[in-house]
This record gives sequence, C-alpha cells and structure tokens, in this order.
Amino acid sequence: MTTSEPGAREPQTPIPGEGGAPRNHGRAGRNLPAAIGVGVVLGAALVLTLGWWPPGFVLLVAAFLALGAMEVHQALKRLDMHSAILPILVGTVSIVTGSYFASSQQPVEIPTNTLMLAMIGITALVCMIWRMFAGEQGYVRDVAASMLIIGYIPLQGSFVGLMLGDQMGRARVITFIAVVAFGDIGGYVFGILIGRHKMAPRISPKKTWEGFAGSLVFGTAAAVLMTTLVLKAPWWVGVILGVVLVVVGACGDLIESLIKRDIGIKDMSSILPGHGGVMDRLDSLLVAAPAAWLLMFLLIPGVR
Repeated sequence: MTTSEPGAREPQTPIPGEGGAPRNHGRAGRNLPAAIGVGVVLGAALVLTLGWWPPGFVLLVAAFLALGAMEVHQALKRLDMHSAILPILVGTVSIVTGSYFASSQQPVEIPTNTLMLAMIGITALVCMIWRMFAGEQGYVRDVAASMLIIGYIPLQGSFVGLMLGDQMGRARVITFIAVVAFGDIGGYVFGILIGRHKMAPRISPKKTWEGFAGSLVFGTAAAVLMTTLVLKAPWWVGVILGVVLVVVGACGDLIESLIKRDIGIKDMSSILPGHGGVMDRLDSLLVAAPAAWLLMFLLIPGVR
C-alpha cells in the first residue's frame, strides 16, 4: 500500500523482538542454516507425535496456535487494538484439543459440532466481558481484535483436531499437510525458475502466476497420490482436493501478508530463527484445514 492511496497507513518501523529490525524482504536475507535446523526439529516433532502419539500431536498444534495468537495480539497492538489475550489463549487450547477428543470418542458421547460451537461461543463471550471493565473508550476496536484472532486461529485450527479424531485420522492429516507443503514447494520452484508475471504485486510482490501454476501441479500430484494410495479414494477426489487446498492455501498466505502490510511489519515475530514467526509458517495450513476436513468428510467413504 502506498501513501498516495486514500486511507493508506504509513508503514511502521518493526520493533526488535516482535517483527525484527528492518531488513531485506528477500529470501536471501534469511539465515538458511538456522531455518533448516528449525525445520528439521519441528518436522521431527510433528512426525513422531502424529505417528506414535496423536494426542501429543494435537497438544503440539494447540501450543503452536497459542503462540500464533500471541503474535497476532502483539502485532495488533501497533494499531492500538488490544485483544483479550488470556481468554483467547485458554480458548485456543480448549477449542483445538476439545475438537479432537470429542470427535475421537467411540461411541460419540458429546456431539462434536455442539462442543465446538459452545467453546467458541464461550471464548468470544469471555473476551467481551473481559474487556468490558476497561471502559467504553476503544471497546469496539478491542473486541474486534479479539474476534479476529478467535476466527483466524483457534476456529480454523480446530479442524485439524476434527480430522485427526475421525476414522483414518492420521492418514487424512498427513494428506492435508502433504498437499499444502508440496504446493509450497512447487510454487517456490516454478517461481524461482520461470516466474515472470506478478500475481498480487500490491500484497505479495514475489508471488507469480507461474509459481501458482507450480503449486497446482505439485499440490495436485501429491493429493492424487495420497488419496489413491493411502486413503483408497478415487483419483478425481485427489484432483479436487489438490486444487482446492492449493487455492485456499495461497489465499491464506495472502491474508497474512495483508495483515502484516497493514500493520507495517515483515514477520509476525522472530521466535523461529530463519523462519520468522509461528504464523509465518502456519498461514497456508491454517486456512486450508477447514476445506481439507470438509472435502474429505464429503468425498471419502467411511469418514464420518
């Protein structure tokens, strides 16, 4: 956004420890060894818990989402928007873990959709009450900040718990992660090699239509392989799943870019060396989770 546009906000200088010092926006500015090391550690933790202790995987996801909520809370403070972070953190962990444990009950004693709605509603209500005692000045603005975080992070993330708790849960979660991850890889490869035409220059200048095409190719290929070989579903299900998750994942990336541009920061935080913040890594996965759950629920037999 440029200052010549109506309503444009002058970019703010990133605060050390939250968005890092001003630096090159290119990938070359990243600490590659640190990024690889952090990626290996996080990947190993996810693989080990998902493979041998699914409840641990859900707790790990809940912890990451809580960190992501804290990052967005800190970022929004730059716009003088103060969310009720303590109720949000408690609600985030409760919503994500509750969605898993409710959906994994056999037989189901608590309707999963009822439990999810109750926890989301209670979290929102507590946030509104929490802010009430600070007075009327800025009440709507601060409550809006809380609702943004609740809708953006725990609500979207709860679908990971739903996927894991249902039949073939681990296979479906692995499929979901693989499709988004390979879409990112394809986008990076095609963007570096043949990227020429900007996709959304005002939002994310480095994204190209050629990179998006690479995401579709890699993501759809991964989806077809996973659905046919692992989930035992028809190949066309993989095509639908791949295309939808790549498109939604790209939107998730652009959504986070818009938030950061409006606030005036490069990264959500510097908690992950070489990567930035937790939300900088979860942006595509987070918003793709509801679409992944819904498509596999509707199109793959036996998943209910």
